[in-house]
Amino acid sequence: MTSHGYESGRLNLPFVGIATFAKKPYVADWSALEADVAILGAPFDCGAQYRSGARFGPRGVREASTLFSFGHAGAYDHEDDTTYLGPDVRIVDMGDADIVHTDTAKSHANIEYGVRQALAAGALPVTIGGDHSVNIPCINAFDGQGDIHILQIDAHLDFVDERHGVRNGHGNPMRRAAEQDYVTGLTQIGIRNVSSTAREGYEDARAMGSDILSVRQTRALGPGAVVARIPEGARVYVTIDIDAFCPSIAPGTGTPSHGGFLYYDVLEILQHLARRHDIAGIDLVEVAPPYDQSEITSVLAAQLLLNFLGFIFAERSK
Repeated sequence: MTSHGYESGRLNLPFVGIATFAKKPYVADWSALEADVAILGAPFDCGAQYRSGARFGPRGVREASTLFSFGHAGAYDHEDDTTYLGPDVRIVDMGDADIVHTDTAKSHANIEYGVRQALAAGALPVTIGGDHSVNIPCINAFDGQGDIHILQIDAHLDFVDERHGVRNGHGNPMRRAAEQDYVTGLTQIGIRNVSSTAREGYEDARAMGSDILSVRQTRALGPGAVVARIPEGARVYVTIDIDAFCPSIAPGTGTPSHGGFLYYDVLEILQHLARRHDIAGIDLVEVAPPYDQSEITSVLAAQLLLNFLGFIFAERSK
């Protein structure tokens, strides 16, 4: 039997070993990060207004991501005739930020610290939530990092200023982001139907520089035209709420909303975005495995993140 170089080590099937993100190395010492991409779990869901469970999102997405850990030489896409995420792209898993139950301020501070450590190492920070409030510390970590534009892919506007004293729940992150002087604008797509944000919130969002598109408006424009609405030359931070997708393909979330995106609706937008813009950071939130059937929501999240990272680093290598 002929021996091949790639058969000299362990087979390391997806169901074997420790479930880090895509079975990439775990780095516990955040001061010693050497990576192009740093994955951070943010298992916080105390900001949820309906169903909890997104605290298990990072575990669920990590486990699902092992499905895509095949291939020692990257992932060849015959449609694009490109090998994505080859061995030259260094991805590490930082593990999770520490969460202090009932204490939003401490939990958010720990998440912010993790993102800051990734940025200090020159890595692209990718944070897996957790509810959408974890975006607040993620964006806070970009203080001093230069201007960013935010692309939000979501069913809900998340632009509530304050309600009963709550300013940092999962209905507030885009309002908190818009208040930062280094956030130059927001593109909010997938926003639809009954919303947690009142009409005044939509008016405030537009007054503070938001471009808001529903699923139907996004589809009518097409992915290229949607991305063309983002200012040329902007560095873009992408925040993806899994409830942007139709719950027929993403049931595992706390606030499902029918009429959402399908996979290629979002994937093609992200591919166009990677071609036109520098991606400064990513978070993916609101995956709640307790409500998932057959783990399909976690698989969707993992597949989306890995493909998006593939697009980003294929463009950076040109």
